[in-house]
Amino acid sequence: MHNHAGRAMRTDIQGMRALAVAMVVVYHLHAPLLPGGFVGVDVFFVISGFLITAHLLGRPPARGGDLLDFWGRRIRRLLPASLTVLACSLLLMRVFGPETQWEPNAQDARAAALYVVNWSLSNRAVDYLAQDADPTAVQHFWSLSVEEQFYFFWPILIGLLVLAARLLRVRRELVLAVGLGAVVAVSLAYSIALTDSDPARAYFVTPTRIWELGTGGLLALLVAHLGRPEARRQLSARARGLLSWTGLAMLVVTGFTYTHATPFPGYQAALPVVGAALVLLGAPEATERATPGPALAARPVQWLGDVSYSVYLWHWPLIVVAPYVLGREPGAVGLGVVLALTLVLAALTERYVEQPFRTARVARFRRGTYVVAVGAMAVVVGMATMQLREVGSLDDDARTELAAALRAGGPCFGAPALERPQECDETAYDELLPTPALAPKDRSAAYRDVGGRQCWSFTPSFPTRDCTFGKRRSGTTVALFGNSHAGQWLPALQVIARRNDLRVTTHLASQCASSDMLQRFSTIEFSEACQDWVRRTVEEVAAAQPDLVVMSNRVSVSAVGHDLPSSLPVYEEGFRSVLATFRAADIPVLVIRDTPVPGFAVPTCVADAGQDYAAECDGTRADWLTADPAVDAAVALDDPGITVADLTDHICTGDECSVVNGGVITYFDASHLTATYAHTLAPYLEPFVTGALGTTHLSECKKDCR
Repeated sequence: MHNHAGRAMRTDIQGMRALAVAMVVVYHLHAPLLPGGFVGVDVFFVISGFLITAHLLGRPPARGGDLLDFWGRRIRRLLPASLTVLACSLLLMRVFGPETQWEPNAQDARAAALYVVNWSLSNRAVDYLAQDADPTAVQHFWSLSVEEQFYFFWPILIGLLVLAARLLRVRRELVLAVGLGAVVAVSLAYSIALTDSDPARAYFVTPTRIWELGTGGLLALLVAHLGRPEARRQLSARARGLLSWTGLAMLVVTGFTYTHATPFPGYQAALPVVGAALVLLGAPEATERATPGPALAARPVQWLGDVSYSVYLWHWPLIVVAPYVLGREPGAVGLGVVLALTLVLAALTERYVEQPFRTARVARFRRGTYVVAVGAMAVVVGMATMQLREVGSLDDDARTELAAALRAGGPCFGAPALERPQECDETAYDELLPTPALAPKDRSAAYRDVGGRQCWSFTPSFPTRDCTFGKRRSGTTVALFGNSHAGQWLPALQVIARRNDLRVTTHLASQCASSDMLQRFSTIEFSEACQDWVRRTVEEVAAAQPDLVVMSNRVSVSAVGHDLPSSLPVYEEGFRSVLATFRAADIPVLVIRDTPVPGFAVPTCVADAGQDYAAECDGTRADWLTADPAVDAAVALDDPGITVADLTDHICTGDECSVVNGGVITYFDASHLTATYAHTLAPYLEPFVTGALGTTHLSECKKDCR
């Protein structure tokens, strides 16, 4: 995503850079215009691998000093602009962004400054509870992290291969072809396998992307072997034009036919990668009319190629910050302003940041380069750390205030306020609990590690992960069973457990509803693992003979072979099977109707709206309340041992559903209750729990008293 040879750069390569960055920017500005525009990043990977390998083939590193010089050149070309944008992004989000974004943005900025943010994003991508989080202003640095990690090990690899060729007295080109080819093959195989088994993680991790950069490296090796420019000139302009036009056509097809739903990278990335390689191999020149060379060499295209690195750096922070500055999502005019500002800032950055640092006197010395680089990285890391400390201090104060409010309770705190709307006034924004910044972390303990043990089952394999809460030695056990929308009820059950000396065991999975059927996940392996978890867990819970099973689920994915509406009967049948298994084991079941789903990040909406949070963020029962096939299954079975609890009236009043009730933010994300609000729902859930448990004890008494 950056220039490696200054003014000597081939015009076709600069034109390809312009095309690649244009694809990415259009995709991010308005994805429907170019749904596969994200493959512009893959084009950058091929170009970078080609240029870096060509450079290393001409000057292979033979000692440590050569490596330090190579990395020093990369530092001078890349870090000044990237660290400048990172620092500005931190300031922009701190000034304009809602307080809910300060912490994740600072965390990503710190990781980006150290070029490891792609690994952070890979972990976040598989976290279901993080999927509704708003993007940070610097998450596009994932691709730069991949490149920097490639730049670290690739010259070492080439240096070792050259050394091996010398020691073995084998042709250098052969050893390089075998060695680099093996790395590309292994990376491609891993990319295909991981994209098939865990596509969310596969998108970001470095090993799945090395083959794309390595393909450019193999191409550089091929071109060097053929000889430049003589061998290439032996091909007619028509033949090279065919290669180039074919490559461009492959990129165009990819841009318009791929979407965010396309499993990627895997073998699907071969189309843009091979397309980019064909254009580089064709090397169309500006004077050859039978090739795309003249179009790629056009002055505006060349200019965009020159500033493509800075365009890539600037466009995403401006897109993310724009809605916070405008107070709404930008329309066509707003997006046009973002684009214009991106180009202006890119031009200024290229002229006054990139170029001067490449030629700065201190940068000509190895030690000076590294000292300045470490110092600049430390500044950005320090800025991010200071912001994280600020958030931590604010969170500590908010937690203290929240704990005091929970102890005090009261008729106007949380859910009880809905019973007396005339007596409980709307809470001022600065008095909300938890604060908007703390709300995303105000989660049920079911979502955390407890005593060093994970309580949460998730993809790809959905292992058994059970935890115990409440009175551990109690003779009465309540089993909480379902997906994350069951986990949100744990705080209420913990309150009930303390009052009634109950033990609570959790049996929870991420997104996987506890219905015995195939649910459509990103891979069939995930779907089968989910169904296996349901069957295995039902058997384990039934064998454990708890005194009550409390079950709740959100249906967020369709059944395999169905769309979501037509999936509901399939889910209902699967829930019937599960409920019937529990009843056959003489275990009563309490089914809690799923809660209303806003569908947007509630804490961010509240933080962005300020005192107008009710007008900006509240919704209607009709929009937020979804069908619940588990309830339908329970009603259809008509079994006295199955109870249904519907607490919607303690979240919504009449037709209106609020993101804040009784001064408490109701949701910590787009659908899950905050632990605090769930805590205030305990008095309304308790009669259902104790009533269902009473049925159990009565049935046992009848057996004993016959």
